[in-house]
Amino acid sequence: MTMERRIATFLEAQAAELDAATNTQLAYARDLRDFAAWLRARDGDFQTASRADIENYLIHCDAQGLAVSTRARRLSAIKQLFRFAVEEGWRSDHPAIQIRGPGRARRLPKTLEVDEVERLLDAARHVGRTKLDRLRNTCLMEVLYATGMRVSELVSLPASSARGDPRMLLISGKGGRERMVPLSPPARETLALWLAERDRAEADTEAAGGRASRFLFPSRGKAGHLTRHRFYVLIKELAVAGGIDPAKVTPHTLRHAFATHLLAGGADLMAIQALLGHADVATTEIYTHILEARLQELVLDHHPLARSAS
Repeated sequence: MTMERRIATFLEAQAAELDAATNTQLAYARDLRDFAAWLRARDGDFQTASRADIENYLIHCDAQGLAVSTRARRLSAIKQLFRFAVEEGWRSDHPAIQIRGPGRARRLPKTLEVDEVERLLDAARHVGRTKLDRLRNTCLMEVLYATGMRVSELVSLPASSARGDPRMLLISGKGGRERMVPLSPPARETLALWLAERDRAEADTEAAGGRASRFLFPSRGKAGHLTRHRFYVLIKELAVAGGIDPAKVTPHTLRHAFATHLLAGGADLMAIQALLGHADVATTEIYTHILEARLQELVLDHHPLARSAS
């Protein structure tokens, strides 16, 4: 069996057994093909690869200037492939099992102040070529900030999820895990307005011989819904219109703001974990460090003794 076929078999098994996210699958495929090409250039393959080979490949990745996170993901993909190889009887040993990945520097995610979020929401009401565009932009931002969804979850919402003036939305997240998130009154109001206008626009499309979309935020592109890239560009436009540095604003920044503002308001960490769809509460705990850093900055900036010391 060729290396390419082994990679394909492994990825197919992952998709079937673990319901791995599409982006994860694509990244692992690229990583493993790069590793296979590196082995092939040295007359090696998966059957003969040793621990030293894998460690030399990681050194090669480091020399290329790849980020720590990328190198860590590549090692993870290689480890999972060799574990699968042992399970399938392709190999009797796991050459990567004792290799430790590169340590990741823990960086606090960027977030926004409440007033900055309000400026983004206000900008959404005024940015757009048509009234329909402006209403869609407002709905996107209101729902994103109200729920803390991932952008991929937001843009792929089915229209059926918004019908009946729901107080909560059912979201299909990473790995097919479902969760319920509540909607704030402003988000519900905007959602109802947008759904009515969206339905009228889709009815016009059908009347003209087109095909109506099942998505809440439809697009005539291949995906059938607004793409993540288009929303990324849109939120940068809203940042500029709201007088905010666009470098600090991304769709994920709104997710971080949602969690940080909830925690600052006294919300329970476990509740925030459930709302964000984190599999491990350790992922959610990063937001406690954001608050600690901000409180420390507040003291250093405003405490009289801190000012006199400087």
